Amino acid sequence: MQTWRQIYWNRSRKQFVDGLTDILKMTGADPPSRAPHTLFSFNSQDDLRMYATGCDADIGGNSTVNLDLDEASTPHTHTHTHTHNARTTHATAKFWGDMRLDVRPQYQGRVRGGYAAFRNKPRPTLFGDILDNIEFHEYLALRLRVSGDPITHNSYFVNLQTNGPITTDVWQHRLFFRRKDEWEDVFIPFRNFVRTNNGELSEIQLEMSPHLRSVGISLLGGNSAVSGKYQLNIDSIRIVNEEDAVSDLDSSGTDEKEEKSQTWEDIKI
Repeated sequence: MQTWRQIYWNRSRKQFVDGLTDILKMTGADPPSRAPHTLFSFNSQDDLRMYATGCDADIGGNSTVNLDLDEASTPHTHTHTHTHNARTTHATAKFWGDMRLDVRPQYQGRVRGGYAAFRNKPRPTLFGDILDNIEFHEYLALRLRVSGDPITHNSYFVNLQTNGPITTDVWQHRLFFRRKDEWEDVFIPFRNFVRTNNGELSEIQLEMSPHLRSVGISLLGGNSAVSGKYQLNIDSIRIVNEEDAVSDLDSSGTDEKEEKSQTWEDIKI
C-alpha cells in the first residue's frame, strides 16, 4: 500500500511525463479524443483511499456512512466496443450505512439530519491539482448496484465540483435506477446537471466548467423525509459519448433514451 507521499510524487511524475510526451508527439495538433475514459475505479484498497466520506453525524446528526471494499460483489463489468463484449469480475466499493433524520438532543432545532456522501479527495501535484477535462464527452457513466431499504433508492444524487470561480458550487443530478440489487450502467448527460450552492438550487444557472475537480455521490434522505438502511455498490465512473453509452439494458431501447434525456425539471426532490 502506497503512502500519501509516494502517491503525491507518483502523481507528479506522471503529470510531467504525460506533458512531455504530449509535447514530443505534438498531440495538441491531433483532433480531441472522444474515446471512453475512466475517471475513477473502485476495485482496490488503494482506490478507496482516494475518497472522503461524510454524513450528518459530523454536525450532530445520527446517520452513519461507510465506504468499504466489497470482495463478494464480483460484478460482470462489460467493456463495450464495436466488436466485442468483455466480461470480468472483481471487487467493488460498498457505500453503506444507516440514514437517520433525527439529531442528537443538544442539536435539535439547530441542525438538519439526513445525508451521507462520498467524493474523491483533491489530487495535488507539483504542477497544481489534477482536473479531468470533460469538454469532448457528453455523458457521465456510472456502473452501480443499488440495494438496502427500497425507500432509499430514489434519494441518491451525483455531485460534481469544477474549477469554477465559486468554490461552493456543486453541480447535481439525481440517480435513477431501473434494477434492484443488480448491476446496471447509468448515463447522465452533462448538460442536465444543475448548479446548487449550500444544498439549495441556485436561481442563476450558469454553464458548467468542463474541468472537473471532484465527483461524488450523496444520499439526501432529509430532502424527502427518507430514512433506513442504504447500500450502493460502485464499480467505476467514466466519461463517454452517445456512441459508447451502451448499457446491459439497451435491449429495451426506448427506456434508456428517455432516461438520458431527462432534465432537472422532471425531478421532484
